[in-house]
Amino acid sequence: MIRIVKATVADLNSITEIAHKTWPLTCGEILSQPQLEYMLNAFYSESALRANLENGQEFILAKEADTVLGFASFEHYYKDRNTTKIHKIYILPETQGKGVGKLLIESITQFAKENDSATLLLNVNRFNKALTFYQKLGFKIIQEIDIELEHGYLMEDYVMEKEI
Repeated sequence: MIRIVKATVADLNSITEIAHKTWPLTCGEILSQPQLEYMLNAFYSESALRANLENGQEFILAKEADTVLGFASFEHYYKDRNTTKIHKIYILPETQGKGVGKLLIESITQFAKENDSATLLLNVNRFNKALTFYQKLGFKIIQEIDIELEHGYLMEDYVMEKEI
């Protein structure tokens, strides 16, 4: 049985491992290898994840027995609004399509409701296959943005929102 648990600092290594297994398959066709490596190091180093926790993000894990199948991070009251922003959600490639992502989103939705959020918000790369997953769950594209990173790298995202 899959259960959702809140992650702690002790779980950061598992989060990093999942990101490193998932990103090459998810983003390998979208990003160059140097950009992929840069983003993994920038967003999933232990110090980056600790900073996320210190800045108000919460992490949850989807676990089956002692195996972590995926994770998500989110932040309530995003930009001082009654919105919960989903910052990260990744599921091990071998467990994708088995409802783990949906379970993580449902859990975030419940946490969001408990914190008086009216909407969920997330960014997804415009070329990411997960776009259809989010649309099936009721997310709508509300904006197209380009986010410039160091070294001339660019994140080409849709901002998606779902009322809850």
